[in-house]
Parts: sequence; C-alpha cells; structure tokens
Amino acid sequence: MKTPSYRLTNVLGLLACVAAILFAVLILQGTLNLEPCPLCIVDRVIIMTLALVFLVAVVHNPKRLGQRIYAGINLVLVTLGFLVGARHVWLQHLPADQVPECGPGLDYMLDVFPLSKTLKMVFSGSGECAEIQWQFLGLSIPEQTLLLFLALTALVLLQLFRKT
Repeated sequence: MKTPSYRLTNVLGLLACVAAILFAVLILQGTLNLEPCPLCIVDRVIIMTLALVFLVAVVHNPKRLGQRIYAGINLVLVTLGFLVGARHVWLQHLPADQVPECGPGLDYMLDVFPLSKTLKMVFSGSGECAEIQWQFLGLSIPEQTLLLFLALTALVLLQLFRKT
C-alpha cells in the first residue's frame, strides 16, 4: 500500500485540526453554549498550533530534513496534547469526593498571576475540568479530544518515519 504524499498528509492533519476547532467553537460553544474549562482552552491552543505547523509544512513542502523537522515539532505538540487530554480524562473519572475545588477562570488567572503559576494551576485541574458537560457516543469532550490526539499522533509518526 502506497502512503499518501507528504503534502496530502499535512493537508489531512490541517483539516482535522480545523474541523476540531470549528466544532468546538461553532457547535459546542456557539450552539450548545458550553464554556470551555482551562484544560479545554489548553487543548484548543495545542490544536491551533498543530494546525499552524501543518499549514506551514503544506505551503513550504520541504525536502526530507524539513519534513522531519515539522513532524518532530508536531510530535512534541501531539505528545503535550495527549498528556493534557489524559489528565483531563483522569480528572473526569475521579470520585466526586476527590475532585479538586473549582478555581478562578483562565482570564482572571492570566491577569492576576504570573504565567508559571497560572500554568501550574491550570494543569492541576479544577472542579470545572472534572464536569462532563456533553457526550457523543458515550465519550466526553476530553475523551474525544484524546482520540483526536491519538489519530494525529499516527499521522505525525507516518510523516516522521516515511521512506520517501
């Protein structure tokens, strides 16, 4: 079986990221009026950054070394996304008595605290991150996002280890 071209594979990654962000903004936030928790916002930033790297790779269409550099950057991003998603899913599966207290909103934290403290608070999670607001096929939003990061990981690994 022949693998899709380098450029086509990047287009697929870009389309997956754009579709995920559009779904989050237009459907989850716009239609269902669901506000993203801090970890959801971090996921969105990672997905938008992945989309940007895929876009630059499509436009640049480099030779082998450049392809591996873009794939390496995206591998770091999907790994980070997977870790954030796994943390989020873990928080959602905690018993109710072990869920952390709800913290202040991300906007407030960024205004009041230094970035390092804000990141520490975001990644420690809060009660709002443990709330399951919506499900599709029995999967919560963070579980669906985790599946997206797994699929993007496969795509990035294909790019990283392709022969041609």
